[in-house]
Amino acid sequence: MKGQLGELEDAVMTVVWRWNRPVTVREVLVDLQRDRSIAYTTVMTVMDKVHQKGWLRRELDGRAYRYTPVSTRAAYTAALMHRAWALGDDPGAALTAFVGTMTDTQRAVLAAALGAAAGGGP
Repeated sequence: MKGQLGELEDAVMTVVWRWNRPVTVREVLVDLQRDRSIAYTTVMTVMDKVHQKGWLRRELDGRAYRYTPVSTRAAYTAALMHRAWALGDDPGAALTAFVGTMTDTQRAVLAAALGAAAGGGP
């Protein structure tokens, strides 16, 4: 999968992930129009771009495509975190600063994730 998503691409993917089944441009359009004024052709173009980036797969269903996500929202978020980690010249300092901004609940989730990754289970 190529690159991170722009703001509108992320909004489209959020809708697709939320539907959790193959969706058409029209379905995504209706969902997005609850919060913003947006044209069908804009959504179609954005979904095509996200498909080209490798985040969506599509299958022709009659005259329209049905789109499904290639991976989960969690996998996308993890990729963003990994990319951000790779940008710094001092990953330890960046991680320390990041953990310093976390809430107690977020730190507990992090501790559980580290335990699970180390084989300690959730």
